[in-house]
Amino acid sequence: MSALSVDTRRILYAIAAAIALFLIGEAAHPGFLSGGSVSSILVIASFVGLVAAGQCFVILIGGIDLSVPWVLNAAAILLTTTSLGKNAAAPEAIVVALGMGLLVGAANGIGVAFLGIPAVVMTLAMNGIVEGLTLGLTGGFTCSSCSSYAPPAIQTLAHGTMLGIPDALWLWAVITALVSGALAVTRFGRATYALGTNPLAATLAGIDARRMTILLYALCGGFAALGGVMLVGFGGQASLGLGDPYLFTSIAAVVIGGVNILGGRGNYLGVAAGAVSLTVLVSVLLALSMPDYVRSIAYGVVILALLLAYGREKER
Repeated sequence: MSALSVDTRRILYAIAAAIALFLIGEAAHPGFLSGGSVSSILVIASFVGLVAAGQCFVILIGGIDLSVPWVLNAAAILLTTTSLGKNAAAPEAIVVALGMGLLVGAANGIGVAFLGIPAVVMTLAMNGIVEGLTLGLTGGFTCSSCSSYAPPAIQTLAHGTMLGIPDALWLWAVITALVSGALAVTRFGRATYALGTNPLAATLAGIDARRMTILLYALCGGFAALGGVMLVGFGGQASLGLGDPYLFTSIAAVVIGGVNILGGRGNYLGVAAGAVSLTVLVSVLLALSMPDYVRSIAYGVVILALLLAYGREKER
């Protein structure tokens, strides 16, 4: 069986899981499949999908990024404190927020590529550094400017619609096309897969492994920051702990989407389907008034079930 067919099957598994969960939700709570409900679920899934796009890049080379929560949170805070709720300052605020994410990601990549620090240690330490800097610079999030609202233009991007489809989904569709296309047909994508499959062989083939590692971690930080921008637009204000749920969900979406956790195989289309699956699962549990611990158990069951399916594919 070719690598492409295995990846395609894994994408289909993730899509099938999302569809099954939608049907379960409708059976348990009639109206779950209404247009408004599905649209809202997909918008929430888009935030997970944006963060998971960056996580997908680093996992494809056998890495991981544990600094996602506070990169996302810092981006949200930077957006509100830089713009002070004014549309005129929104472009500058977005550049500052995304630039911070790219710089933090690049620092992660430098630590991993040049200093030889394990990705888990490097990114976990960076998460603490960004948290401390953010809290220190904002006075523990108690200064008056830190409670500013996101600019109306950013809120419109998170809540507006075009042709009856939420703007957030249009943005996610563009990101999905760009990331999937970059991985599938560009030299960048081939280098990413080669580095994740066999770093030594990739280096001997002329790929600059260190530069690629820095680039991929920078992209991960950038996507986490973009997720923060969209989330603060969706909620209107930044808050402490905003990024905490997105560490587990971004990694889980990548795993559910069929990306090999050791690197070298996977596709962002599956990751996008994984993000939808997780969001639908949470929505179903909320509709059933299930407590948080049941959600954690359900997460684990879904992930293990799909990994078992992927394992059977590998054996075949």
